[in-house]
Amino acid sequence: MGPGPWGPGGPRRGRGRRAEERPTGEQRARITAWVLGRLPSGWFIEAPQVSIDADEILIVGRLGAVELPAGASAEDRATAESARIGGHREDTRDQRVRIAQEAEQEFNKVVSWGARCGDSLEVFTSASVPVMTRLRMPERHVLDTLIDAGVARSRSDALGWCVRLVAKNEETWISELREAFAHVEDVRAKGPSPEG
Repeated sequence: MGPGPWGPGGPRRGRGRRAEERPTGEQRARITAWVLGRLPSGWFIEAPQVSIDADEILIVGRLGAVELPAGASAEDRATAESARIGGHREDTRDQRVRIAQEAEQEFNKVVSWGARCGDSLEVFTSASVPVMTRLRMPERHVLDTLIDAGVARSRSDALGWCVRLVAKNEETWISELREAFAHVEDVRAKGPSPEG
């Protein structure tokens, strides 16, 4: 395989990664195109959602709805959807591993998978990436309170809980920030090249 969209050697990994090493809009588009071209056409009923950050490519596709008898309970529907997702996971395992290996070699990122069926979503694999941060005492007290209350097991777990809470409660605002950032990247890409 070629050197990938980052040129020879790919993006710098590990210690000392800086914000400018996050994939650009153009790089995310290239990765998404590769994923859409590489996945078998019969896996999902629509184009999968491809999420990309500095460390991971997460591919989540929608499976066909389960036909249940009229009057089936919500619990029966959830069981059927989970079974369909589990079947997809098992039936595609070997091929998903091969695709992930190819993508990891091409883009130097971990590949994770998930599937949706009806209202059910399951992520089979997902990278857990350490994020270093420095917190002052009042911020550490928030984390320690969550631990003391039994909400979290550790400061790391408490910090993850806080991030998930913001993502859930401020979903619209976070989406607006992402859209604004994508627009900035598009405008930046149309500007003059630093080489000339």
